[in-house]
Amino acid sequence: MFRQPAAAAAVGRALSRIGARSLVVPSGLPEGLVPDGPWSLPTDVPPLTVGQLDTADAVVTTVAVAIAVTGTVVLDHGPGQGRRTLTLLPDQHICLVRADQITPDVPDALRRLDPSRPLTLISGPSATGDIELERVEGVHGPRTLDIIVLGDA
Repeated sequence: MFRQPAAAAAVGRALSRIGARSLVVPSGLPEGLVPDGPWSLPTDVPPLTVGQLDTADAVVTTVAVAIAVTGTVVLDHGPGQGRRTLTLLPDQHICLVRADQITPDVPDALRRLDPSRPLTLISGPSATGDIELERVEGVHGPRTLDIIVLGDA
């Protein structure tokens, strides 16, 4: 499990950096990972509408596994990770990764995952290039991705 005070402090710093006012948390997120702050804290139970998620500044989730060589986190949308829409609409996604969830490479990560679960692989904030090759962020997901790695308790 996570060391709650260290996790909460890191989450608070990430939220403060973007001035978050509205934070969504998925069902099953362990208690104590989100500090008190100026943000409202709706949960996704019952599921929030697309409009509600679109107005949220941030979401905090755990991950199923992380891949060191690519810097990728993988969500299998289990407890603490939420449904896919929850992680795509807010402008900031904060992923909490325990040190023991980090694998060296993709094959090792795939061995740890259940192939029957839906998987979302995230390797950075959403970005694309427009017609003039200008980078545009936040088109197909969060503009900001924070990955917080925490030691084991």
